[in-house]
Amino acid sequence: MIEKMEWFLRYDTRLKERARDNRKNPTPAEKVAWEELFSRKQFHGYKFTRQKMLSWFIVDLYCSELQLVVEIDWGIHNDREECDQERTYELEKLGLQIIRYTNQQILSNTHVVHLDLSNQLWLSSPLTRGLGG
Repeated sequence: MIEKMEWFLRYDTRLKERARDNRKNPTPAEKVAWEELFSRKQFHGYKFTRQKMLSWFIVDLYCSELQLVVEIDWGIHNDREECDQERTYELEKLGLQIIRYTNQQILSNTHVVHLDLSNQLWLSSPLTRGLGG
């Protein structure tokens, strides 16, 4: 009999209240992404959670099965770029894949975001990597 292995990432418990507040008060882009793409296992049957605490970060959307973080950014700002790069680096060290979309992409092209994310997941799948994808 094979036991199901659970994989947990530790997080800073001081972030709980902030994550809860973020879930209660999402940005317009986060709300659209959640309602149209990620809630109720809408994204190819995968379960995503909102405002997930990982390490000392709160990420916008997270799928533990795929070890995937989806971040919805305000846009490209020079003052945030370095911080976002460091955040991405730290999360990747935990073995996570990070995909970013801007608020504008989510709000005006949700279907394109869905297609892009579907393609990225297919291309990064261990099954397709062996096919030269």
